[in-house]
Amino acid sequence: MQNHVTVEEWVTRFRAIGLDEAAMRKWHQLFEMENPEGHQNFLEWLGLPAEMITEIRQR
Repeated sequence: MQNHVTVEEWVTRFRAIGLDEAAMRKWHQLFEMENPEGHQNFLEWLGLPAEMITEIRQR
């Protein structure tokens, strides 16, 4: 069992529960607003490059 979830796996799970791009963007915005440090940690945990993390957090 792996101890890391990829971005693709996470997106697949979001889509499986009916989230579209707009809903996923809203989820990130809420996460960023309520817990910016936790959001940063989550994006790092997913293994995203720093540039992509910055882009996601600025949306």
